[in-house]
Amino acid sequence: MTMRETKVKQSATFICSFPDCKASYNKTWKLEAHLCKHTGERPFKCEYNGCSKSFCTKYHLARHALTHTGDRPYRCTEDGCDEGFTTNSNLKKHVSRIHRQETKQYICAFEGCGKAFKKNNQLKSHECTHTQLLPFLCLHEGCGRRFSQLGKLKRHEKVHKGYSCAEEGCSFVAKNWTEMTNHKKVHIVRVQCDQCQKTFRDSWFLKQHQRVHSEKRVVFHCPRDGCSRSYTTAFNLQSHILSFHEEQRSFICTHPGCGKSFSMKQSLLRHGVVHDPEKKQMKARPKRSLASRLSGHKPKNKRQSKAHSVL
Repeated sequence: MTMRETKVKQSATFICSFPDCKASYNKTWKLEAHLCKHTGERPFKCEYNGCSKSFCTKYHLARHALTHTGDRPYRCTEDGCDEGFTTNSNLKKHVSRIHRQETKQYICAFEGCGKAFKKNNQLKSHECTHTQLLPFLCLHEGCGRRFSQLGKLKRHEKVHKGYSCAEEGCSFVAKNWTEMTNHKKVHIVRVQCDQCQKTFRDSWFLKQHQRVHSEKRVVFHCPRDGCSRSYTTAFNLQSHILSFHEEQRSFICTHPGCGKSFSMKQSLLRHGVVHDPEKKQMKARPKRSLASRLSGHKPKNKRQSKAHSVL
């Protein structure tokens, strides 16, 4: 053992107690910061309103606080440069790259290689060609997955930590981003009808609903002789004519044991949700005028017409 190795070993008196972890440090705060990787705890929380971030050390919290205050205490002293930075290391990188035109080289230590890279993560990715292992390992107990980029590892770690709701007073933690997106609907500020107290998720739906209370309500009357039926939408009127007057129900549900039939394709699509709640409805076709729909005229397919014109 060399003198340098002996000195390092003696100074590293704070050893990680987690099984299979050989990390050791010469200061208590370094070990405490390291333990966060195992426990997932981040004891130093940002107290700025609306910010839910937390950190492993006071230093990282203090550095983060600068993003709220806008302070950049580390100023460049080179002539004609007034750049400021939140950390001393960022200042040194700036001086080295911009004013000294220096480029730090990260050299591959594998025997017979010696390739150099400008960034450490580039070196890490390159080393995979030697080890056949992705460089960034998930340290969560029982996981062991590896990733080619640090960003991908951090996104993956959310699977273990979960997604915490940012709304004040809400302690919900989602297992994945889709679950969090669905949860956010709980916090949507709903608008209320001032006449019947019904609530809606936004002003557009409220406006559509308020037609019910309008004195001059738009009504579509059935044009067939002897029929007094009327509807609030052109779609419902058209469905009535096809199913009741013309007895057309050409759209049949193919789900086993169902067999219901409909006069409108859109009605069949809506019905399909009964059998499969996760099924997404098809995008509606461009609207046609009421007169065009009731006349029974079927406009030509634009794509087909275009193809014929080319021929």
